[in-house]
Amino acid sequence: MNKIRNYFRESYHELVYKVSWPTWQELQSSTMVVLIATIFVTAMVWGMDAASNFVLAHYYEIFKK
Repeated sequence: MNKIRNYFRESYHELVYKVSWPTWQELQSSTMVVLIATIFVTAMVWGMDAASNFVLAHYYEIFKK
């Protein structure tokens, strides 16, 4: 039981005294980078999906006739 108590005590101490938390400006900046990257990757995946849909639709249309 002492090991578990010691684990939680050390975890709390590390969380409170050793972790360097970002400032509000750093947090906002990081959030914007993630948001822009997410939008970019989403647009790229959408474009690839639309292109493959277009190609496959025409490919299937050739063999349908």
